[in-house]
Amino acid sequence: MLTAHGLTKNYSNLPVLKGVDIIVSKGEIVTIVGSSGAGKSTLLHILGTLDRPTGGEVWLGDVNITALKGNKLADFRNRNMGFIFQFHHLLPEFSALENVCIPGYIKGSKKEEVKERAMYLLEILGLKDRMDHRPSQLSGGEAQRVAVARALINNPKIVLADEPTGNLDSKNARELHELFISLSQKLDQTFVIVTHNEDLARMSTRQLIMKDGRIVSESSPTTPPSI
Repeated sequence: MLTAHGLTKNYSNLPVLKGVDIIVSKGEIVTIVGSSGAGKSTLLHILGTLDRPTGGEVWLGDVNITALKGNKLADFRNRNMGFIFQFHHLLPEFSALENVCIPGYIKGSKKEEVKERAMYLLEILGLKDRMDHRPSQLSGGEAQRVAVARALINNPKIVLADEPTGNLDSKNARELHELFISLSQKLDQTFVIVTHNEDLARMSTRQLIMKDGRIVSESSPTTPPSI
């Protein structure tokens, strides 16, 4: 579903990615691990079109997304990709429900349909009674689950997460990874997750290990991820 060929990225004279190939199939949970400076976040941002490669291509389905620019790129990203970051980046003046709805409104979907899907997502994420709460009234784990719902609102083909548990304690971090597994199973949702937490990475379908701007190895759990 997602395919990248020969990705390189240089910042001035500093090579950060040195020829990365990656294939992600529908329904997979792929984690990318490695030490700081290995190129994990740079790779994720290029896969998600938040940054452009110096060389190489990224395809989502039959679309070469590295060839898209401007409004076409923004529209494609909004319709096909969801993003989760270390900090939830919820808008403080809006409720949880309103925060989740925003990408759907930007897409131009019917407001009632967006609200209905947002309520459904918040309910399956265990936030049925927190929909009208603003971010300041939510715990860290709750706020991050709202961010997950926001990433899913447009039914994206893929969700890209950059250290999504980095700001959570161990209990909430494990619960969030278990949530990703549940969503993969229930919605056939595809995830690519950058994380430093190797214990949690082992809960994924496949783990890619990066070093010095390259994917140096990969492994799969002996049994499918479960919760």
